[in-house]
Amino acid sequence: MDEVLIFVVFVGCVAAVLGIFWWLASRVRRRGIGGEVMGPFEEMWHPAAHRVRAEIRVQESRAVPLPPQGGKRNEYGDNAAELTPDLS
Repeated sequence: MDEVLIFVVFVGCVAAVLGIFWWLASRVRRRGIGGEVMGPFEEMWHPAAHRVRAEIRVQESRAVPLPPQGGKRNEYGDNAAELTPDLS
């Protein structure tokens, strides 16, 4: 009888851990915050996806916002046309 109880407790603990991971993965996918939380697990089971996400992160950090067409920028990088009051 004790062996059955130990087996049931073990299976219940494994099921609880897997359920928590399933819940966490679904929440991460919905919110789009998967890199920090699920990154190590994805790196173990799907290394190509981890490399692609790292490359996307590098490309996003390199992106420089373009100035507006026809607008001038002041020394602080703001659009000068938006900062001047309309006196008409």
